[in-house]
Amino acid sequence: VQLQASGGGLVQPGGSLRLSCTASGFSLAYYDIGWFRQAPGKEREGLSCISTSDGSTYYVDSVKGRFTIYRDNAKNTVYLQMNNLKPEDTAVYYCATPRRTYCSGLRGEDFGSGGQGTQVTVSS
Repeated sequence: VQLQASGGGLVQPGGSLRLSCTASGFSLAYYDIGWFRQAPGKEREGLSCISTSDGSTYYVDSVKGRFTIYRDNAKNTVYLQMNNLKPEDTAVYYCATPRRTYCSGLRGEDFGSGGQGTQVTVSS
């Protein structure tokens, strides 16, 4: 399962970005999908996950209330809407399938490799 994240960029603190997760050759509708990030010199940080079975969503505390994960099956895309961004959100963001197939945890190691990431920089 090869996924690609896009939509990153430079944004001021308090701003918003929407990241997209796409796949080629298969439907994301059949997979639980999560997002994680990794900043330079830091460990991978799991952020969010969306279930394919019932659409349940899960967030770590650091992004709860600011980030929203959702999917558009018609566009074969999973999104991560990020609002009220903070400088500490600066990182490369990746989407991935959970290692255990389902959204069973939000640690960084709970997700697969993630493929190509997208850089998010929050700075004034």
